[in-house]
Amino acid sequence: MSYLLWALLALLAYSLVAPLAKVATGEIPSTVVLLISNGILVLVATGVVVATDTPVVQYLSHDRSLYAYAAGLALAVGILAYYRALSAGPVSVVVPIFGLFIVTSSVIGIVALDESLTARTGLGIALAVGAVYLTAVE
Repeated sequence: MSYLLWALLALLAYSLVAPLAKVATGEIPSTVVLLISNGILVLVATGVVVATDTPVVQYLSHDRSLYAYAAGLALAVGILAYYRALSAGPVSVVVPIFGLFIVTSSVIGIVALDESLTARTGLGIALAVGAVYLTAVE
């Protein structure tokens, strides 16, 4: 499957996360919802690794594994904060603000990974910030 189809599948599936988590956190603590939902993620990822016979142990001490560990820590902090925000605030405000990770990740890619900044990319970043402002500010 091409990366665009994977991206569309990710979009469709991830679009359900915030509304479902919001409903769940109405009566279940956000940390418990986080544990359940991300526990399922870990189980599914483990199943995919096992089903595809992908080696794991050799990569735990790979030169680039530090980046994977750092990504996991950043993901843990970000998702914990996201679930807390969803439990306390409206999806229509929390999700656009959280969605600014698209902008910040793009800027980090440009600054730290030497990716190109074109006029189109710059305009896209500016429009994304404007869209979040218009969506999230009440």
